[in-house]
Amino acid sequence: MTAIAYPIAQNAEAALSRPVGRAARGGEAQALAGAAVRFVTELVGPGFPTREAALDAFPGRLDDERPGRPGVAPEDRYCLLRELVADPTLGAKTTIPLRPTYRDGRRWPTPRATPATVWRISISYWRIDLGAEPEIPEARGDPATQDALRARLERPLRPMKVQKSLDIGLFEVRLPEAPHILMPDE
Repeated sequence: MTAIAYPIAQNAEAALSRPVGRAARGGEAQALAGAAVRFVTELVGPGFPTREAALDAFPGRLDDERPGRPGVAPEDRYCLLRELVADPTLGAKTTIPLRPTYRDGRRWPTPRATPATVWRISISYWRIDLGAEPEIPEARGDPATQDALRARLERPLRPMKVQKSLDIGLFEVRLPEAPHILMPDE
């Protein structure tokens, strides 16, 4: 299976049009960018009234199942098409749970008109953080690191308290005066 190679850029517009490079993993992206990176998903571009109009505006970026349209390679699947409510304030009001009402022998009344929607493209990419320091992974070949790891592995693991016998349940204890009797402890 091929990993998705996400673009590396400072913002979503740059990631869509002119990325610095592409990387599947954070370490690769950090090495290509020369700075700290953060994985983000953002909306980019205008809203389109129909799905077909959005697919026509971004040819080759999205999977288009219409006949005669090219598909997207597995490593290039970093863009998605999303349907959003056109008026965000209206969308927030419709997410409130409604109480059921009983009218005309039916539990729920006729639903209100659906809000207008728009289609926008969202892109997942590695955002370059110029103000942050890049994370430097520990060197695997460093002898000091290897010695510290070897010393930690040679120490035996010690339990915090003695483990109970496996024949005793979680809420059972042995009586001190009669260890052969198990008592429920609640």
